[in-house]
Amino acid sequence: MKLKVLIERGDDGTYGAYIDSDNPPFGLLGDGDTAQEAIDDFYNSYEEMRGLFKERKMKFTECEFEFAYDVASFLDYYGKVLSLAGLERLTGINQGQLSHYVTGRRKPGKKTVQKIENRLKAFGKDLQQIQFV
Repeated sequence: MKLKVLIERGDDGTYGAYIDSDNPPFGLLGDGDTAQEAIDDFYNSYEEMRGLFKERKMKFTECEFEFAYDVASFLDYYGKVLSLAGLERLTGINQGQLSHYVTGRRKPGKKTVQKIENRLKAFGKDLQQIQFV
């Protein structure tokens, strides 16, 4: 079973990871001071759930996870790889505005989120076609 996991930064600056589904086979949560810590904690919860099911001799549903980020969490998680200057060039959104999204002072609207996502996906497609000689 493939499930989408949302990664979001809370108002207190910590991150949470949770299943985005109306009917998950079980509940899982991950928390941490960073997006990576929340992901690691989420996987830890998954392993603990697997152990609990085994202990109770219950059928366990194996899952694959696809992670989706809110903009602030994405910018934080990939901030060591993608600079705000690079993201500005890529998305057309100025660094100051991106910085507000990272810090949580502002949240982007739906159109802005879609613009960022579309530009990053196009960039990813470009990268997939790279060949070195």
